[in-house]
Amino acid sequence: MSNRQVLIVHGWSDTSKSFIPLTAFLQQAGFQPLSLWLGDYISLDDDVKIEDVAKRMQALIQEKLSSGELKAPFDMIVHSTGGLVARQWISTYYLNDVSQCPMKRLIMLAPANFGSKLASMGQSVLGRVLKGWDNWFHTGKEMLASLELASPFQWRLVQLDLLVPDGVADSRAVYGENGVWPFVLTGTHPYPSLLRQIVNEDGADGTVRAAAANLNTRGVTIDFAKDESNPEVRFWSNRSEMAFPCAILPDRTHASIIDPARPDIKADAAAQRRLGDLILRALNCETFAAHQQIAADWRLISENTAALAGNGEAREALFQDGDKNPEFFHQYMQVNVQVVDDHGAEVLDYILEFSGPDWKRNDGPTVYFHREVLEHVHTNSSSAAYRCFFVDRTDLFNEFYKRIGRNVEKSLTMSISATAPGDNVTYFSNYKRGAPGEMVIHNLDDTTQARWLQRNTTQFVRIVIPRSPSDKVFQMKH
Repeated sequence: MSNRQVLIVHGWSDTSKSFIPLTAFLQQAGFQPLSLWLGDYISLDDDVKIEDVAKRMQALIQEKLSSGELKAPFDMIVHSTGGLVARQWISTYYLNDVSQCPMKRLIMLAPANFGSKLASMGQSVLGRVLKGWDNWFHTGKEMLASLELASPFQWRLVQLDLLVPDGVADSRAVYGENGVWPFVLTGTHPYPSLLRQIVNEDGADGTVRAAAANLNTRGVTIDFAKDESNPEVRFWSNRSEMAFPCAILPDRTHASIIDPARPDIKADAAAQRRLGDLILRALNCETFAAHQQIAADWRLISENTAALAGNGEAREALFQDGDKNPEFFHQYMQVNVQVVDDHGAEVLDYILEFSGPDWKRNDGPTVYFHREVLEHVHTNSSSAAYRCFFVDRTDLFNEFYKRIGRNVEKSLTMSISATAPGDNVTYFSNYKRGAPGEMVIHNLDDTTQARWLQRNTTQFVRIVIPRSPSDKVFQMKH
C-alpha cells in the first residue's frame, strides 16, 4: 500500500467537512500512514475566481513543502469544481516544466471539467435564495461564471492543458508519462430525492454531465472564410498523446460519488463496492503502462453502463429500488461552439441548424433531431458567441439514422447563418444576405468524419465565417 500523502479539494458551495467519510474510507483501506490534507477555499464570495483559489493553493502547498509537513510527490483527490481548481493550478505553475510539479496522481470525482448546467441556476434569484441566504446573498459569481456551460474560462483553460488550436506551435504538456496522471470517476444516475429532482437531466449525476467530466476531448476549426461552399476543417492537436481513464458509474450521483460507503442509490453489493475499489486502484497505480491499462478497463465500465439503457433485466438485477429509467444511461456528446468572423471578432447573433441528408423531401429525421437528439442548447451569459449543444448520441445512432430513407447517406448536416452587423456588411456572400454555410459534421459510416464527435466527451468547435462588405464600402471613380 502506498505511503504518499493525499490532498482532498472540495467543490463549489462545499467544505472539507463533506470529505470526512472519504478520509475514513482511505484509512480503513490501509492508508493509515498517509497524512490526509483537506483543502478549504472560499467559493461563495462573489469576488473570488478559480484563478485566485489556484494561486493561494500554490502558496500554501509551497509553504507546506518547505516546512516538511507535505512531501513530494503527493496525490490529490478533487470533487466537482475542485477539478477546475486543480487544472488551473497545474497549467499556471507547471506547464513550462511539469517535472517540478509536486503532485503525481489526480483522482477527479465528478469533476466539472467542462461546466455544469446548474451554474446558471446558481447565479439566478433561486440560487441566491438557496445558497446565498447565509452569505449576504453572495453565490460565488466569478466562480459560477467559469462553471457556466461553454464559458470563455473553459476555452482558455482547455487550450492551456489539453488542446493546441490549429496554427499554434506548442509542445508543452502537463499530463503524460513524465507528468501528472489524471483519473476521472463520475456517475450517471440523477438525484432520487424529490427536491433535488428539479435539477436532474439524463446523462448526468444531478449536477455534472458525464460528457462534461471526461478529460478526453477534441478541438476543431471549421473555416468558411476561403470557400463558403466547402469549408476547411482543421483539427487541433492534443497536448498529451494519452488516454485519460474515465469510468461512468450507473449507481452514483454527484453527492454519493465522494463517499464509497454510503451510496444514495441502492444497488447490488458488487456495484456498491466498485467506487471504493476504483479509487484505491487509481491511488495505487505505479506505472504509466498501468495507468493506460486502467483507461482501457474504465472505458469498458462506461460502455457497460451505456448498455443498461437497452437491457431491462440488467437494470432490475443491478438496482434494488429507485428509478431505473433507461434514458439515464444514454451516451451523450457536449459540443462547445465559438463563432468568429475572418477578422477574429466574435459573432453574437447566429443560428446553427441540423438536418438529415434528405430533409427537402422528408423532414422527419430533421424534426426528430431537434426534438429528441438535441437535448439542450445554452448560450453563455458573458458572450453569445459561446454556446453549448448537448446531444443524445444514443438516440442519434439508434433512432435518427433509422429515420433516414433507404439508399440515402446516413449523415448529419450543420448549417450556420448569422444576422448582418449592419447595412453595409453581411456575413457570407454579399449577394445572398444571410445565406448560410453548410457542411456534413457526422457520417455513420465515415470514421474520419465521426472521429471528432465522440461519445461521453466535450468537443470544442471554432467556426469562422466570412465578413463581406458591400460594394459601396469602397469604390473607385474617375
